[in-house]
Amino acid sequence: MNTPAVTTSNAARAGQAAASSAATTDDDSEIVSEWIDILIDRKWLVAAVTAMALVLGLAYALLSTPIYQSNLLIQVEDAAPDAKGFLGEASSLFDVKTPATGEIQVIRSRMVLGAAVDQTRAYIDAKPRYLPILGTWLARRADGLSEPGFLGISGYVNGKESIGVARFDVPAELEDEEPFLITAQGESKYTLKHEALDQPLTGTVGQPLHHALEDGAIDLLIDKLEGKPGAQFIVWRASQLRTIEELQKRLQLGELGKQSNVISVALEDSDRDRLSRILNAIGEQYVQQNVERKAAEAQKTLQFLDEQLPIFKRQLEISEDAYTRFRNKNGTVAFDEEAKGVLTQTIELQTKLLESQQRRREVAARFTDANSRVKIIDGQIGAIEKEISGLNARVSRMPTLQQDALRLERDVRVNSGLYQSLQNNALQLRLVKEGKTGNVRLLDKAAKPKQPVKPQKSLILAGALMIGLLSGAALAIARSRFFAGIQDPQEIEAHTGLAVYSVVPFTPEQTTLDQSVAAGARGIQLLAVTHPDSPPIEALRSLRIALQFATLEAGNNRVLITGATPGIGKSFVSGNFAAIMAHAGKRVLLIDADMRKGHLNKQFGLPREGGLSELLAGELSAQQAIRAQVLPNLDVLTTGKLPTNPADMLMSESFVRLLDMISAQYDLVVIDTPPVLVAADTAAVAPYMGAVLLVARADQTQLGELNESAKRLAHAGKAVSGVIFNGIDLTRRHYGSHGYRYGGYRYTAYKYNE
Repeated sequence: MNTPAVTTSNAARAGQAAASSAATTDDDSEIVSEWIDILIDRKWLVAAVTAMALVLGLAYALLSTPIYQSNLLIQVEDAAPDAKGFLGEASSLFDVKTPATGEIQVIRSRMVLGAAVDQTRAYIDAKPRYLPILGTWLARRADGLSEPGFLGISGYVNGKESIGVARFDVPAELEDEEPFLITAQGESKYTLKHEALDQPLTGTVGQPLHHALEDGAIDLLIDKLEGKPGAQFIVWRASQLRTIEELQKRLQLGELGKQSNVISVALEDSDRDRLSRILNAIGEQYVQQNVERKAAEAQKTLQFLDEQLPIFKRQLEISEDAYTRFRNKNGTVAFDEEAKGVLTQTIELQTKLLESQQRRREVAARFTDANSRVKIIDGQIGAIEKEISGLNARVSRMPTLQQDALRLERDVRVNSGLYQSLQNNALQLRLVKEGKTGNVRLLDKAAKPKQPVKPQKSLILAGALMIGLLSGAALAIARSRFFAGIQDPQEIEAHTGLAVYSVVPFTPEQTTLDQSVAAGARGIQLLAVTHPDSPPIEALRSLRIALQFATLEAGNNRVLITGATPGIGKSFVSGNFAAIMAHAGKRVLLIDADMRKGHLNKQFGLPREGGLSELLAGELSAQQAIRAQVLPNLDVLTTGKLPTNPADMLMSESFVRLLDMISAQYDLVVIDTPPVLVAADTAAVAPYMGAVLLVARADQTQLGELNESAKRLAHAGKAVSGVIFNGIDLTRRHYGSHGYRYGGYRYTAYKYNE
């Protein structure tokens, strides 16, 4: 009975999992769709960022200094190819067979690079003083010398100026410091300036310049200086160590192929001539040190042989004299077959023993007795001595005369063979030492490259295009999600609790009217008059129905229209809403109570003076201040002359009495007040209103601004009736998803109009 229940439960869980997965998929699709809409809506922002990235990439590709690359190839040989015949054995003893990885480290060593740096004087960097940014680009395209100077600054050049420095030595304290400045003076003269010099030094091209300092001396020899008088050149003197370290970082070393013993040495530089010189110097110094190392090893062994040759020659002479005396006394002794075999074996073993002993002396000079190599040779020596002892035992059983003859002839042959072998080895070593060859060779020298390897313009432009597109898309999405204002009226209701009474779309016609007002056009510039059937006017007509319910319980017929910050269209809503209500047959009074910056008078073609401020000051009566029948059934009360104390005037008893008086004369009183977050005027008059409407502008007003505005009005004793969402662009695909912004409100300075 339990099985069906379990099955049902599993099925339910499976269904829930499937539903959850489907929901997740839908959410992901919705997010992707939202991003696509954002990118389409903000396509011009993406295009602008992409264009900027392309311009920067193109500027970098055109203005950056070309970088060239060259390389040389070095082969590490296992054995000298010409080591044949009697020279092969000796010369092969001194072929330093180091793996390619080890040779790479030798090439990178300070020994090799230091010699190359000294040979090429790479620690000297001399170049013309080009214009910033564009100088090198102009110089590459120039066909002659330029006139020194730029925008009143002397010395800068942008032509074919050049300088050659053969020697430049400075005290160690001035190395790696500020560069020296050389200025051409004409007629092969120049001046040398530096902060370490009390006054500029004057020198001549081709002649050494020497100047003593407290910590050393400056020695300079310029062998070439091409530039008009006033042209300046910058000369750096780096330390050898720093130059070597920089060169070690820039060198690209690697073995070509697997176990090929062919090493590639590559380098990049902006100067093609300097690039090939440095690389070829590195190759020459590396090959030279290899030859010198081989010759040094041969010389060391040759010294040992030169010491041993007289000793072995003396031993040979002693053995020959003893053998001669024996033969003179006893005559020739005939050996039987056993004696001949013992003699041959003894000679071979004695030769091997001496060779092993010599090899042990060579190995012992580099390793201790505990080293495995020394132990192996000791084992070989012990085995040979054991065999010799066995042969000596056999000889001891032979007749005495035959023993003496065998021993003497053995000594002669062994000493003669060893002495001849040492003589041959000494000759071979002298040839190796003087041969000037090593076990490495330079396959390819560094050639002067023709085409730069950097910058790669096509890759730079492609990268700039990709970076621009990605950056533009990221900026568009980030701006839409985190920096843009409210995009959807649902956000207002979801996060503020305020009802949205009307959504007013954006129309280009209103922009045209705003431009006409700014240009000082006369007459009524009101959208409800010029375009009564436009979508914004239709949206405001729907506000009448919502407002009827809001004013039923209000107790008066006064409607206050305001906003959180300036520039959101509250005056546009006030003027057009009043015109719509008047057109519907209501007797309407529109009051511009924004006595800080109000401009409703411009929309109706009315003067500012003679309005609310004069009425409250007692200078005019209500009949004199109110402009009657500006439109059928619509009267307008402008701000009047902008006062210095607008808040005090709106909080006065006279303003409250005015409201009570005019409310009885009209069906609807619409009041436009300053923004809530800018001035306290609105909070002062809000308690006397029947309804308070907040205007919020799409993509501009923040949720925090609406919340703060509602809070301030509530503290003043009046709750916000609803919100008018103004300026939504219906041509856009994306209206935002609510639930991700709760940010703070903005404060904008609100200046008086003079």
